[in-house]
Amino acid sequence: MLNKASLDLIKRWEGCKLKAYKCSAGVWTVGYGLTTSAGFIEVGPDTKITQAEADWYLEKTIEKFLAEITPAITAPINENELGAFTSLAYNIGPTAFRKSSALRHFNAGNKDRVPTSIRMWRKAGGKVVKGLINRREAEVDLFLTPVVAEKPATARTSPVQSKTLQASVVQGASAVGGAVAAFQALDGTAQIIAMTGCILITLLAMFIMKERLKAWASGWR
Repeated sequence: MLNKASLDLIKRWEGCKLKAYKCSAGVWTVGYGLTTSAGFIEVGPDTKITQAEADWYLEKTIEKFLAEITPAITAPINENELGAFTSLAYNIGPTAFRKSSALRHFNAGNKDRVPTSIRMWRKAGGKVVKGLINRREAEVDLFLTPVVAEKPATARTSPVQSKTLQASVVQGASAVGGAVAAFQALDGTAQIIAMTGCILITLLAMFIMKERLKAWASGWR
């Protein structure tokens, strides 16, 4: 199936009408540019379809056209180039596409000549149509757009592996050990005061650890 940019291009330029109309070439059309020649339904003046049917016919028509044009593409092709070619074939028909100079230049390795060949398909009923000129430019733009590979997600350390959190644990343990040693050397009253201090230190340590965990969850190391 096509990528989103390619599918959006076809949808935008075909438009979607649920009641049949005559296109600029005088052919009865419905949905996303669906005509009788697509081989799914007979499209006439009384043809009406639902949005769900329009989406289904679009998907199946694209699958059909891809099956017809991809065997003719013999050079390596990226998904944006394939999308541009599919949009062109969707508009002019797969047979015309297979015979086009755009495909011939592409297969010969002359990609720089493809945009000019795409732009040649700007007539309907023997007349130049502004809408077709604009569509061809959109297809050329897509054809020339590099495909950017998605960067793999960076593996995150677990809380146990986090050096920052490890340091916090060590610091907390050291503080507790020192407090215990000091506590044992004190008399009764001093021990009560020290116990209160230890509780406060423990609560502070827990708060710090909580904040560190929240920071780790946000991606901080």
